[in-house]
Amino acid sequence: MALILPVRGFTPEMGEECFLAENATVVGDVKMGRGCSIWFGAVLRGDVNSIRIGNNVNVQDGSVLHTLYQKSTIEIGDYVSIGHNVTIHGAKIHDYALIGMGAVVMDDAEVGEGAIVAAGAVVLSRTKIGPHELWGGAPAKFIKMVDPAQASEINRKIAHNYLQYSRWYTHPDDPNNLP
Repeated sequence: MALILPVRGFTPEMGEECFLAENATVVGDVKMGRGCSIWFGAVLRGDVNSIRIGNNVNVQDGSVLHTLYQKSTIEIGDYVSIGHNVTIHGAKIHDYALIGMGAVVMDDAEVGEGAIVAAGAVVLSRTKIGPHELWGGAPAKFIKMVDPAQASEINRKIAHNYLQYSRWYTHPDDPNNLP
């Protein structure tokens, strides 16, 4: 069972149909919508400030979400995919964004709707990534605009796939959950 800890008077709140892997950790002032999945080894530390997560968000294996005490919060929209081993520290991520594996997104950065942060990118504090932009590198820089229809299709597919994967764990006997 996932480690869910209250701290400083805040107890994490999860919406309906959320999946938390056995060794996921969710602490403090964390609120997530329905259909979210927090995967193996992921840590959501709402101990020093708030973390707000929309609906159908997936936080993949080994990712860490944290904030700055009294300075930054995390806000994540709907259908966001946060890849394996990502660090998000006090940032805002809009609907259908994709944060690639191993990326780092720092305090007060903002990732626009349908935007893509490439694997391994380091998004510095206060960076603003616009809707449907692709950023990569360390430090991350604008690479190109992504066709909104193409970005939405890719980002939606990943988000919806993770919703399906989570159902393999939450509803293992459902014949509709076959790959």
